[in-house]
Amino acid sequence: MYCSRGTVGVVKPTFRLGSLETYIRLLPEGVCVAPRYVGVRAGTEAEFDEAIAVAESRVAELVELGVDLVLIQGTPPILLKGYRFDGDLTERLTRQHGVPILTATTVQVEAFRVLGVERFVILSYIQGAMNAKFAHFFEQAGFTVTGIPELEGVAFEDVGDIPAEDIYDGAKKALLDHGGEGICLLGAGWDCLPVIESLEEELGVPVITNLNAEVWATRKRLGIDEPVEGFGRLLRTLP
Repeated sequence: MYCSRGTVGVVKPTFRLGSLETYIRLLPEGVCVAPRYVGVRAGTEAEFDEAIAVAESRVAELVELGVDLVLIQGTPPILLKGYRFDGDLTERLTRQHGVPILTATTVQVEAFRVLGVERFVILSYIQGAMNAKFAHFFEQAGFTVTGIPELEGVAFEDVGDIPAEDIYDGAKKALLDHGGEGICLLGAGWDCLPVIESLEEELGVPVITNLNAEVWATRKRLGIDEPVEGFGRLLRTLP
């Protein structure tokens, strides 16, 4: 039977292919996904700021469909607003709609906490001053960000084409240069999930990104205790 274990509404910031398909593939059988899109294209701070209001309207559309929870994907728009904003937003929307509303930022905070990570380095594919604000979000949540190096030379619209070996090398260098108890691969635009297991095996620390945190949190909210092998420590952790 379709959707026998629940239906998730997903608000996706961009029209990029790949991350949504991966998220769906890693969910347990019997979980359905209803997507809506915000339409971010340029990746500027002004565009990220406007995306919040659009995302809220997409949440309302999904709730009307009768979903069991809604996940707002995409980290930059929420990170720029701050940790308190994130908590206020999810609390307000959950109260307004009567179903759990999660953000990609909320679930990454939960993931680091459940793994006992207090200090981590962030690798970002976004260039420039926004990265300091991204780090500040996690510091407001009580973590220590040891550094936030950028994977340079890739335009925002092309991050899906970053080779896995470049992500691997960038993440390894980030940890060795800055230290920490974990690694955050910031954003869902790049195909970073395949390198998580090997990074964790070589470096001995957890690696968190949007996708593994979102899959883990979805299982948790739907009450499904099914670990996923091959993509790192978090997805082997029961909710």
